Amino acid sequence: MRSIWNGAISFGLVSIPIKLVNATESHSISFRQIHLNDGGRIRYRKVCEVDGEEVPGTEIGKGYEEADGSIIPITDEDLAQLPIATTKTIEIVSFVPADEIDPLQMDAAYYLAANGATAAKPYTLLREALKRSRRVAIAKYALRGRERLGMLRVVDDVIAMHGLLWPDEIRAPEGVAPEGKVSVRDAELDLADALMATLGEVEMSSLTDEYREAVEAMIAAKSEGAFEPPTEVGVEPAGGKVIDLMAALEKSVRAAKESRGETGAESAVGAAEKGKGKAEVTPLRQSGGGRKAPTTAPKAVGGKKSTTAAARKTASGGMKKTASTKSTAHKSTSKSASKSASKSTSTKKTSTAAAKKAAPRKRTSA
Repeated sequence: MRSIWNGAISFGLVSIPIKLVNATESHSISFRQIHLNDGGRIRYRKVCEVDGEEVPGTEIGKGYEEADGSIIPITDEDLAQLPIATTKTIEIVSFVPADEIDPLQMDAAYYLAANGATAAKPYTLLREALKRSRRVAIAKYALRGRERLGMLRVVDDVIAMHGLLWPDEIRAPEGVAPEGKVSVRDAELDLADALMATLGEVEMSSLTDEYREAVEAMIAAKSEGAFEPPTEVGVEPAGGKVIDLMAALEKSVRAAKESRGETGAESAVGAAEKGKGKAEVTPLRQSGGGRKAPTTAPKAVGGKKSTTAAARKTASGGMKKTASTKSTAHKSTSKSASKSASKSTSTKKTSTAAAKKAAPRKRTSA
């Protein structure tokens, strides 16, 4: 990769010669401006406003415009002679935990490559020190005519640097948050938790720019003269008000489970209703007999006291019911046995009486 800046890392009294290389690249498709009538390309020419002549790039410099409109010429030599240590040096000023860096400050990313064999040892020393400390280095450096702030961290076996915005360049989020007081119920939070758990994690390398791929396919079809406008438009952007937030969350959970190939997606709304008794959404029904879906909260929601209490109550009720059933069965068995014994005794008495009556008749006959 081609370096865009050569200098050194200043690490106390240690100097590490490095080369700065872009760590990212843009894959966005760029378009040219054209004349709609004949398809001719529209070009911009750099013209001097004093003499009206077009000026080549070799004759273009830079200058600072004052309030009255006058221009003060500034040359590269003027900037190079400024008494700033960071002109050709990435000067480390401190080491801090990574979570102290606000992601809003993140800017462009670069790789720092050791420049020469003599830089290998100090480069490796700094890399391993960063690994072991589990911290990042905060540094200052100058690039493209201005001093900048940077953060050094380890990526695999390379030291990477993220450009940081200065703290005063971060705007305060005034007037951005929703106005007025908005309350969110625990049942709604339970559903949001279930949705996040269902969506799970994703391999970042599997994500692609589908819009760019569609544009490339369209360009290829147009170049071959085989382009046909699609009959169906893309997904319409969401808008308007959410009338039933609970229903929308529950539907999202079910759709996410179906997309992952999971079966038996039970109603998380039912679990929320059982735990809080406030959800106003009709629970899902399973096929067959019109039975209601089980209201046991999914494992992903777990951790709520209401759900645990309900589960304990159900278990306790089941145990009592089982005990009652056993007792009833025992009593029924005892009664049946008693009736059987009584019936057997009655039968024996009847048989004995019949035998006594039959005996005299037999003797008289003889």
